[in-house]
Amino acid sequence: MPELVVTALLAPSRLTLKLLRAFMWSLVFSAALVAAAVYGCIALTHVMCRPRRGCCGRPRRTPPACLNDPTLGEHCFLTLKSSGLRLHYVSAGRGNGPLMLFLHGFPENWFSWRYQIREFQSRFHVVAVDLRGYGASEAPRDVDCYTIDLLMADIQDVILGLGYSKCILVAHDWGALLAWNFSIYYPSLVERMVVVSAAPMSVYQDYSMRRISQLFRSNYVFLFQLPWLPEKLLSMSDFQILKTTLTHRKRGIPHLSPNELEAFLYDFSQPGGLTGPLNYYRNLFRNFPLEPQELAMPTLLLWGEKDPYLEQGLVGAISSRFVPGRLEAHILAGVGHWIPQSDPEEMHEYMWTFLQDLLD
Repeated sequence: MPELVVTALLAPSRLTLKLLRAFMWSLVFSAALVAAAVYGCIALTHVMCRPRRGCCGRPRRTPPACLNDPTLGEHCFLTLKSSGLRLHYVSAGRGNGPLMLFLHGFPENWFSWRYQIREFQSRFHVVAVDLRGYGASEAPRDVDCYTIDLLMADIQDVILGLGYSKCILVAHDWGALLAWNFSIYYPSLVERMVVVSAAPMSVYQDYSMRRISQLFRSNYVFLFQLPWLPEKLLSMSDFQILKTTLTHRKRGIPHLSPNELEAFLYDFSQPGGLTGPLNYYRNLFRNFPLEPQELAMPTLLLWGEKDPYLEQGLVGAISSRFVPGRLEAHILAGVGHWIPQSDPEEMHEYMWTFLQDLLD
């Protein structure tokens, strides 16, 4: 068919897609402005209630002792083949079994996997990375350095750079968003997957378009689309919004000690420490709309019944996309969003059962 004819036939579809994206971005930035007003009021309230803390976050000069706990493994760096960036990771149990690679979420770092590192290092080579932009890993400033494709390439480079041909991928929150995509586009590098508190992006997109209540639960996503302002709001009153997120009596991580809280705040308090992590969110809508994808990787999915950010209905939506027999899903009663830290024993029990045949 002549190229001119093909172009003419595709023109209406391309125009429709452009109009859809323009409409989507107008909604996103409208929601971003509303979210900025709400979070601005919250941040100012924190400042007024704690005036001595001021309007900026206090830079931490030395890391808390728990980040250097020798029982959690060895701190290492890996130069990635695709980008040349240096990624920081903590490694334990090398030579004890297959690679178990942990991907953290926001606002966290490798330390969020401390319970799992201790639990599984006897039978696996456990590696918990600081994703690009986090912790001691390099943090490019440009938003375009945090696209999904580049982040997936980082995971590939870590697996191959550590000398493995595949891994057991364990991921939470933002790390789990990357893991879902990675299992679709790099299935040969993943043997099993454990996903905690996250849905594939296409599932989340379709579910949210049908249930606006999920968008309200994820309202912070819209705030994070804006430049510089989210960094400012999150750092006001010495990072009080982040402190509340992590330590809230109902929505936070139960029994998180002050030292453990500082393990997360230390990195964010460094110059530019919030920009890299927030750039993940600034790329979320780049590929909208997403096509539905079939899921086939053998996966253990753990979900908190009382997750304040994600509705339980997403579990059913995820299941509907799976090849039959490939998904094992559990909703943990009375549990929130931070399962690896709040309920590690229950998580470990499900993981050992799910991985038992690999060990046999």
